[in-house]
Amino acid sequence: MCPVCCATKRLTEIACPPDCGYLSAARAHPAAVVQRQQDRDLAYLLPKIADLSETQYQLFMFLQAIVLQRAAAMMPAPLDADVADAAGTVAATLETANKGIIYEHQAASLPAQRLAAELRRGVADLAERAGSSASRLERDSAAALRRLERAARDAQKEAPDAASPVSSWMTLSARLLKAAGPARAATPSEDQPGTLVL
Repeated sequence: MCPVCCATKRLTEIACPPDCGYLSAARAHPAAVVQRQQDRDLAYLLPKIADLSETQYQLFMFLQAIVLQRAAAMMPAPLDADVADAAGTVAATLETANKGIIYEHQAASLPAQRLAAELRRGVADLAERAGSSASRLERDSAAALRRLERAARDAQKEAPDAASPVSSWMTLSARLLKAAGPARAATPSEDQPGTLVL
């Protein structure tokens, strides 16, 4: 393989092995334009999640990974507003349940409804595995979902993407998750059932 193909088709058209020296070097020393974009992305995201607990942060990343995974197969593709609506809807449902009232809030658009269903399923699966810590995990999930809602709502005005301003958050979060590398599935820790391991 030529160096140009390696540099331009890495992880997009070419399935690089995780132990590739060129891949690890590229991740450790990205091009200047990529580095500046990563710095801008982190400058937008970090204030939004700075005061989350470790579990809430892991839930935030896990739930956003669900959004990105499901969005890739959805038609029409969800916009930032759909992500915000879905996250807010599921958070409201969890917050209402925490008060002892069973009521399922509904999202406005069809893409938001589909995302909300996937997010509910993800939280329910984690809560089931958390056992006696399920209510705490649901509270942490509601906090993570509220941050996801805020990040998706604010992205258009605070971190606009020139190519797709109505999907700024989706584009930004896809870049962040790609830069983080392959994520492991979130599972409750065996030694501490209420904690999340990513």
